[in-house]
Amino acid sequence: MLFTHDTELALSAAVTLANSALEPDTLTEVADLDRVWDDNGYTGRHERTRAELESVRAVRGRLRELLTADEEQAVALLNAMLHEADAVPQLVRHDDLGWHIHAIDPDAPLEKRIVVETAMAMVDVLRAEELSRLSVCADDTCEGVVLDLSRNRSKRYCSTTCGNRNAVAAYRARQR
Repeated sequence: MLFTHDTELALSAAVTLANSALEPDTLTEVADLDRVWDDNGYTGRHERTRAELESVRAVRGRLRELLTADEEQAVALLNAMLHEADAVPQLVRHDDLGWHIHAIDPDAPLEKRIVVETAMAMVDVLRAEELSRLSVCADDTCEGVVLDLSRNRSKRYCSTTCGNRNAVAAYRARQR
């Protein structure tokens, strides 16, 4: 494991949310947000309302900006995010997770918790000098964010769809 479990979860969730804004938008219904909630191990308050969905949709651009920033930009963005949320890191343990850091009250609005959890995960990425683990999809027609947690740093595409499309194109080009 490259990062702690909570860091990997937060990074993966942030990538999912950032990429959900690409066409086709995959975060349009409250049920979509429920799926993101369940798939990414979020805890704390979850209202399951249209207003909450819209507030989470509104932070996706900021998450993408952070995930694709260079080092100096990322530091400025995450410091601003933590400051705006009045983040106060605390060590907690719940569910099946061991000790990990929460930096915002579990009753804070979901969009604020998402931003803070992503910022805290990016703190780990920057401190480990692993910013190269985040990139933009190598498919020329895609702008998806890629989180590469592989040992050999070989992940180039944001999804299986993009990877398959490029593999088929390369195969066809070789056959010509």
